[in-house]
Amino acid sequence: MKVHLKQVPPEGLHLVGEEDCLISEVESNEVRCAGPMKYSVDIGVAEGALWANGFLEQPVELTCVGCLEKFVHQIKVPAFAVHTDLHGPETVDLSPFMREDILLNLPAHPRCDREGDRVCKARPPEVAPLEAKPKADWSALDKLKIEKR
Repeated sequence: MKVHLKQVPPEGLHLVGEEDCLISEVESNEVRCAGPMKYSVDIGVAEGALWANGFLEQPVELTCVGCLEKFVHQIKVPAFAVHTDLHGPETVDLSPFMREDILLNLPAHPRCDREGDRVCKARPPEVAPLEAKPKADWSALDKLKIEKR
């Protein structure tokens, strides 16, 4: 996402829209973009620097580390923030900053049941609740008849 500095008014600019996937270079069998990145960002210029803050959302298809099934996960960056010095060009590309925040919010060990809307097939079965007072099962030993020597 490139910002033309001459199009940013003194009071700032609010941009809402979609961009192509910014993490395509890291796509593999385990991670793949599942749609465009959505953004809502406020941008301003002050004292020789550009600042931007807002919200990013990127849908990605991940592979569950438990059951190895693919599922779609929404990477959300609710507090995207950038402050960068201006060095002469008329445009500033915010894509590297957005890409970095999306990659930092990518789950290291994705699980399909993370959001609670699915049950992972690899989830261990529920353990039966323990009884209030477990009884000792020594009955087989009590039946032994051992001679004293």
